[in-house]
Amino acid sequence: MSRRRAYPQPQYAVQQPPAQPSYNAYGVDQATQGFQNLNLQQQPVQPQFSQQPQQLQQQPQYPVNSNAQGYPAQSASAYGYHADPYAQAQAQAQVQSPVAPQFQQNQYQAGYQASDPYGQQTQASFYGTGPSVGGMGGVGAANAFPLNQLYTTDLMTLLPPPISELSLPPPPLIIPPTSTIVPGSETANASHEYFRSTLNVIPTTSSLLKKSKLPLALVVRPYTALHDSEEQVPVTKDTIISRCRRCRSYINPFISWTENGKRWRCNFCGLQNDVPSAFDYDELSQKAANRYERVELNHSCVEFIAPKEYMARAPQPIVYTFIIDVSANAVASGLTSTVARTILESLDRIPNANKTAKIAIIGVDSNLHFFRFREGLDEAPEMLIVSDLDEPFLPSPEGLLINLDENRKAIEKLLDDFPSYFEGTANPHFALGPALRSGHNLISSIGGKLVVFSATLPSIGEGKLMARDESQSGKPKEAQTLLNVADKFYKTFAVDCNTRQVTIDLFLTGSKYQDVATLSNLPRYTAGQTHFYPSWNCSSVEDVAKLSREISEHLSMEIALEAVLRVRCSTGFRMSGFFGNFFNRSSDLCSYPSFPRDQSYVIEVAIEETITKPVVYFQAAVLHTTCFGERRVRVINLAVPTSSKLDDIYASADQLAITNYVTHRAIEKGLSSSLGDAREYLLKSVVDILNVYRKELVPGNVTGSSPLQISTNLRLLPLLLFSLTKNMGFRDERLLADLRARALNDLGSLPLNHLIKTIYPTVYALHLMDDDCGLPKTSIDIDPETGEETTITSTEIKMPEPQNASNAGWQSYGLYLIDNGIELFLWVSGGVTPALVADVFGTDNLYEVATGKVELPEFSFEESEFNYKIRQIIGKLREQKDSIVWKNLYVCIGPSEEEPLEIASARSFNAMRSWVLSNLVEDRSLHSKGYRDFLTELKTKIAQ
Repeated sequence: MSRRRAYPQPQYAVQQPPAQPSYNAYGVDQATQGFQNLNLQQQPVQPQFSQQPQQLQQQPQYPVNSNAQGYPAQSASAYGYHADPYAQAQAQAQVQSPVAPQFQQNQYQAGYQASDPYGQQTQASFYGTGPSVGGMGGVGAANAFPLNQLYTTDLMTLLPPPISELSLPPPPLIIPPTSTIVPGSETANASHEYFRSTLNVIPTTSSLLKKSKLPLALVVRPYTALHDSEEQVPVTKDTIISRCRRCRSYINPFISWTENGKRWRCNFCGLQNDVPSAFDYDELSQKAANRYERVELNHSCVEFIAPKEYMARAPQPIVYTFIIDVSANAVASGLTSTVARTILESLDRIPNANKTAKIAIIGVDSNLHFFRFREGLDEAPEMLIVSDLDEPFLPSPEGLLINLDENRKAIEKLLDDFPSYFEGTANPHFALGPALRSGHNLISSIGGKLVVFSATLPSIGEGKLMARDESQSGKPKEAQTLLNVADKFYKTFAVDCNTRQVTIDLFLTGSKYQDVATLSNLPRYTAGQTHFYPSWNCSSVEDVAKLSREISEHLSMEIALEAVLRVRCSTGFRMSGFFGNFFNRSSDLCSYPSFPRDQSYVIEVAIEETITKPVVYFQAAVLHTTCFGERRVRVINLAVPTSSKLDDIYASADQLAITNYVTHRAIEKGLSSSLGDAREYLLKSVVDILNVYRKELVPGNVTGSSPLQISTNLRLLPLLLFSLTKNMGFRDERLLADLRARALNDLGSLPLNHLIKTIYPTVYALHLMDDDCGLPKTSIDIDPETGEETTITSTEIKMPEPQNASNAGWQSYGLYLIDNGIELFLWVSGGVTPALVADVFGTDNLYEVATGKVELPEFSFEESEFNYKIRQIIGKLREQKDSIVWKNLYVCIGPSEEEPLEIASARSFNAMRSWVLSNLVEDRSLHSKGYRDFLTELKTKIAQ
């Protein structure tokens, strides 16, 4: 019998704020069909829109191309906001047929259709002369095509801000359907998950970009999942790679044929290139093939199988050298035994399809403990100890780095016995520097990964570190004294590792100071990652579960080896800044000994000359070796329209990508100057944009108009940058240096979807969620012949609607779940009903509930439907195909007048409550203002 209860209705009848005349920036209704039926005067209009009636009435009835990103339109009603003219215009860009529309001559006065020898039409130079929605597609262009329309929002009337828009895609990339070699292709332009620009309309001049105060940068994420099976990126069938002879760009969906298809014109530099003789031949079937079916001409993201000339040497195997802390602190905390057991249990997850993976194990205290295996034998290895830390050497020329498959039983025996080798040790030291040197010497001829597991500050040998004076935390000199590298060895060594194709990953679990700021330089310049687990101890089941899961996921991740990334662009642009974990080998070549799948990168773009083309192009290429030993090139293509009008630029700006860029710049300023200067930079970024909008783009510069008007598609940018000032990386208060350094490291490497959640946590009111939340999604399939209905159950879990990160509407009897991308918090309000407590926790007494880092008790659906649904929701939040992070759950009980005195006065309870509430970034706190106060401050600054 189900224990689902009907909780007292009056307690859960939360007073909702009145509906606001708010318009979704780019969530659209898929039911809308075509511009022909679009009556703009019947749409809900913001007051600001009435100031520009002529502009609205001139909306042209042109078909525009289908969504260049190939993503389905979002429903405005799904987010609780009315569709507006801007959103309706975007709907048309997303619901058109994938086939290129047939234009009428009365719509476009110019244009022609060029026949090619393969019987398919290529519409070249097809840009009409009709009136434009957003302006001209580039200066000097004789024809125009519609761009995104500009609409205005007043930030002061948009409270609370519509945070559901944080999950929407960026403004559509609207390019002519004839831009692609296969007209109307939906897959030709890059998905925003792989490649996105801060501006989806590019300024035609550097002066216009400077005037806009908006950054021009690219967010690049070549891999969007830990495993290839979850990406489904098309791969070419042969090793034919056609590239431009001048700019070296790869052939792509945006080139054009010349000379009856015998040559192709590069869309980047305009040079004509010969089409390879085998381009129209299928090697597998040994027959003639249709070139238009080649994946590189149809898809924005493809992988080329590289021929031998792309290989400097034979493909390297996957190599893992595990450097394990075996000092007294590591053994006592349980790190040594936990790591050994986790590696043992994860051996089958290491990508090793071709049976070439190699591993080595080094135990480190004040000595280096190597293990020499006898090739092909199952007996336990011999331990060799090196005590010379000044000039560490390899104690044996062979048997230290061995094939995993051929020596599986011996490796398993070592990992099983590994903790016993160091049981009861009293050695307090950890010689990380010498261990890294030795590991580097061991694998530098091959390349691979050095994976470090540490619970102790490096205290002896090269790279020795000491605890720093944390009294400077929260003060102007904090960045210089606590957040910069303490020993130049770490950066110098990391750069050397990069040149030798060696990546370093860190798993730090110290209960004391670890100097994350210094050690994180090792992964930063070798394309690795720093994972930090403060106060970790094996006595906590939750601690062990998190570390074990993340190590296992890390080892299972399919990585690209010996990789380099280069981003090419149309003539007139230059890559001017690079951000992320890698090393710049040359002016535009980023080097990755192993390319991680759980990070992304930001590249700033400079405009060096006037752009005269209506569409410009960017191409990211990653040359790499796969886990199974095949040399490949992953190529991602992006086409972006241009304009000489400022309103076009603002109407298509991507607020999330801009946040990513500004975050990197703020980190750079914070480390080079001070965290205070970083916060000032974030504030100035918002002020500059609002000032430009007010002076240049407010219709008619209306007297008395609000100084906090901004384009609708950017209306959450102030909220995001304000929230960033409250992130642990920039927060204006005293914090442990390791926590601050870890936060800055995360902000500088997280993929955009995880970065936004870290900046602005997601909050769910579980006591108000719909009955079907926490259960698999269902849909009805109707047989077209019989009309019979069939219920289809999905594997996806329906999630509650998120609410603003503020406790302004929180109820004293509510149950709230907070996800900040790293941890999960379950806030149980002090006035919650005993029935709810019983259903979720299995006890009627709120103060018998286990708090802190815990897991919920597990009840079946029949025993407690509410408990089951909450655990399903938590499980869904923990499922991440693109990250190794396992989110611990923290249960916190809110204050109430009836709580026992020992709880009300308990320091741990108050600390936990403060930590949870710090995630409600819209609220005022002891050390910072609230979002409403921030807007008031902005208004004062802009009105000056």
